[in-house]
Amino acid sequence: MDQSANGNDSKSNNCIDKLIAAKKSLKLSLEKSKTLGLALEKAGPRLEEINQRLPSLEAAVRPIRADKDALSAVGGHINRAVGPAAAVLKVFDAVHGLEKSLLSDPRNDLPGYLSVLKRLEEALRFLGDNCGLAIQWLEDIVEYLEDNRVADGRYLLNLKKALKGLRELQNDGQRVHLDGGLLDAALDKLENEFRRLLTEHSVPLPMPSPSLGEQACIAPSPLPVTVIQKLQAILGRLIANKRLEKCISIYIEVRSSNVRASLQALNLDYLEISVSEFNDVQSIEGYIGQWGKHLEFAVKHLFEAEFKLCNDVFERIGLDVWMGCFAKIAAQAGILAFLQFGKTVTDSKKDPIKLLKLLDIFASLNKLRLDFNRLFGGAACAEIQNLTRDLIRRVIEGAAEIFWELLVQVELQRQSPPPQDGGVPRLVSFVTDYCNKLLSDDYKPILTQVLVIHRSWKHEKFQEKILVSEILKIIKAIDLNLETWVKAYDDATLSCLFAMNNHWHLYKYLKGTKLGELMGDSWLKEHEQYKEYYSTVFLRESWGKLPGHLSREGLILFSGGRATARDLVKKRLKTFNEAFGEMYKKQSGWVISERDLREKTCQLIVQTVLPVYRSYMQNYGPLVEQDASSSKYAKYTVQGLEQMLLALFLPRRERYGSFKGRPTGGKLDNGVDLRRTASAVV
Repeated sequence: MDQSANGNDSKSNNCIDKLIAAKKSLKLSLEKSKTLGLALEKAGPRLEEINQRLPSLEAAVRPIRADKDALSAVGGHINRAVGPAAAVLKVFDAVHGLEKSLLSDPRNDLPGYLSVLKRLEEALRFLGDNCGLAIQWLEDIVEYLEDNRVADGRYLLNLKKALKGLRELQNDGQRVHLDGGLLDAALDKLENEFRRLLTEHSVPLPMPSPSLGEQACIAPSPLPVTVIQKLQAILGRLIANKRLEKCISIYIEVRSSNVRASLQALNLDYLEISVSEFNDVQSIEGYIGQWGKHLEFAVKHLFEAEFKLCNDVFERIGLDVWMGCFAKIAAQAGILAFLQFGKTVTDSKKDPIKLLKLLDIFASLNKLRLDFNRLFGGAACAEIQNLTRDLIRRVIEGAAEIFWELLVQVELQRQSPPPQDGGVPRLVSFVTDYCNKLLSDDYKPILTQVLVIHRSWKHEKFQEKILVSEILKIIKAIDLNLETWVKAYDDATLSCLFAMNNHWHLYKYLKGTKLGELMGDSWLKEHEQYKEYYSTVFLRESWGKLPGHLSREGLILFSGGRATARDLVKKRLKTFNEAFGEMYKKQSGWVISERDLREKTCQLIVQTVLPVYRSYMQNYGPLVEQDASSSKYAKYTVQGLEQMLLALFLPRRERYGSFKGRPTGGKLDNGVDLRRTASAVV
């Protein structure tokens, strides 16, 4: 029994132990459940986060499921793509590092600036050459990843979009996408520096001296060598970046403006005169003289300097470039205006003075012929060449036409009436002086050259004797005109005065001249003799008749004959006074324009009339002076008569004071209009 009791106790104790153990276990489980509950409560958001990351984790582990060969090859593809891309990125960083230097002012350190700019150009060339390669490798790896399903499609899609954008930028061809516009900004600064260097060193050149026509010096280059070297250095970089045209445009603008400033100081407003603004060449002949000097200054000093400078600055680029640049400078600066003025002169109406002015223009152009050929001989100066050739053609044709028509116009005047005052016709004085000028050393060589060229255009030969022969014909035509006009007067005395005037004029003004030498001594002597002859006839047929009215016949005083003598003296004085008054009135309107001939003629008249009158009045004047009507007979005192005679034949300008003005065009002093026909030149 005891054994069974002990057995029962033992079982009871075991049960209690199990219960205690179960209790502890249950308690522990409860605590763990509580802890687990708290942990689960905290793990909820994390699980949600994990749930959201599962797709990317799935994509990350997807390569594990990819083909083994594809996985092993992908590394090489990636390395080949990343290498060029990394190099491109490194260069991009370098470009960014140049930005500060290139946005500074080039004038501070131009060589350094150009060096940095060259590095930028090299970097951009590298980027231009390698960006496409890097993009191609990246496109290849994306295609590989997509084909072998070793990357998530969303990532591949984003890569494709990025690569597409890069490819479009590359194909656009705009360099600005590679450097953010840094190169263009740097080139703009270089252009501004190019303009600044030109502007600051371009100074208008003054006309050297009043005796410009004697100077043939060539102006030196207007820019210092150091400045030219800087301009060339800038040009090198601008040309490398296709900015030559803009650079040339700046150069032409600055330099042509500088030349214009030099010319404006000369007061060249006359170059703008049109044909309608002046009556004839005489009204602008002063401008034509200035034109020659100004043109020589412009060509030998201004355009010569620009020609040399264009060569210095642009010589490394090529002949066509710098010649084209110079041509535009010359055209814009004013050479065309000079040529247009010459054309305006050739368009004016014809007259003899125009011939001389055309010869002046030809002489100026001929003097500059070598300079024109050298400066404006290139293809780029075609417009200047054409205008110059046209001007020369117009000058030569116009001068030749006027010269060959001169004889015709002299002959046409033969039918015109001679001057009413018996003076020297304007035609005679003008033509003789004009022919003398044509034979002078100033004009004869030029006229000969003009006529030679004109004949050559017609395939005809010209000899100097033809020029001399033509002038001889003109003077002989003048002689014939004079013979005709001498016979045209109704009054024989006036005819003699006219002949005396003109023969003396020809002798006096042609003796010792080129024309006088051409005509010969015998011709001159003949005119001198004719003058003497007509002077003698003039005195005999006019004033020489007056003393005959003061005859002493019948005036011997006998006792008781005083009254008879007085009446006879009165009658003869009255006749003398009437004849003198009539002759003086008639000849008061006549003219002897040459002072020496006029004074000599008046003295001869005084010597012919005054001694007889003085003697007559001394002997018989008292007979009438006591008479109440003595003033009717003793009308002139000896002194008064002398003064009247010495005042004869004065030109109008001397009778009435100063004479200002000159005949215009072809209207001469004798009232003859030498432009009666469209082709008239005198």
